[in-house]
Amino acid sequence: MICGRCAREIEADSRYCRYCGAGGDTGTGRRLTRIPSEGRIAGVCAGIAAYLNADVTLVRLGWVLLSIVPGGIIGGIIAYAAAWLLMPEGAPGDRPACDGPRLLRSAVDRKIGGVCGGLAEYFGVDSTLVRLLVVILAIYPRAVVLGIVGYAIAWAIIPSAPALPRQPATAHA
Repeated sequence: MICGRCAREIEADSRYCRYCGAGGDTGTGRRLTRIPSEGRIAGVCAGIAAYLNADVTLVRLGWVLLSIVPGGIIGGIIAYAAAWLLMPEGAPGDRPACDGPRLLRSAVDRKIGGVCGGLAEYFGVDSTLVRLLVVILAIYPRAVVLGIVGYAIAWAIIPSAPALPRQPATAHA
């Protein structure tokens, strides 16, 4: 790829020109598109994650959270359907690229499904704090049922971390 500012060669995996600092785009800019091959339903969240260079699981979880909080799941379903209709479909080879860590349900720190433990591991905080925050958010607006539904959806959305291999106990002499 050639830099549009200084006309020097930019490495294929670079986002910026190492000579002048210009963005590695060829002037076309990024487009917000759906990625159906990487999506669960229509690729809306996968496309948003690719656009934001974020973990697709976080985008899905954010969508569910923003769907439940304002007043039920119906608004989130309508917004998703609208995004499905409005966002163009991306190229078949498009893949969401996330450079950072992935959000996974914890294989070690789990009480019910590993959701809070996985969130705690991802954000680097104590899992008890995350569990307390989830319970408070579930009961604060008197929406215990929506809190339980939200947790169950998060359990379904967040992939499980690979199980750790069991190691035999060593005998100490």
